[in-house]
Amino acid sequence: MPNLTISGQSIQIDNDNYLLNPNDWSEAYAKEVASKEGISLTDKHWEIIGFVRDEFQKNGKMPSLRAITKNKLASTKEIYSLFTANSEGRIAKLSGLSKPKGCV
Repeated sequence: MPNLTISGQSIQIDNDNYLLNPNDWSEAYAKEVASKEGISLTDKHWEIIGFVRDEFQKNGKMPSLRAITKNKLASTKEIYSLFTANSEGRIAKLSGLSKPKGCV
């Protein structure tokens, strides 16, 4: 498996750059991945990432985009604007979660 070095720490990632261990996530990791994906993280990005990580901690799975909109964090249109193509996959990746089923 490939590794990614963030702040001097080597972490394991899969071939699509998703973390293998969600506990390896850090803000530095999210910033590095966002930079590679061409995303400038805003407060709204961090709010969504925080929600997704909290829900994952509680339920052991990534919340759906519908759950994000239902909790009034962002509209569907806003999510697609913030995370662009493959929004669900990018949210998962930036949140340190595995690649969602069905993502290409």
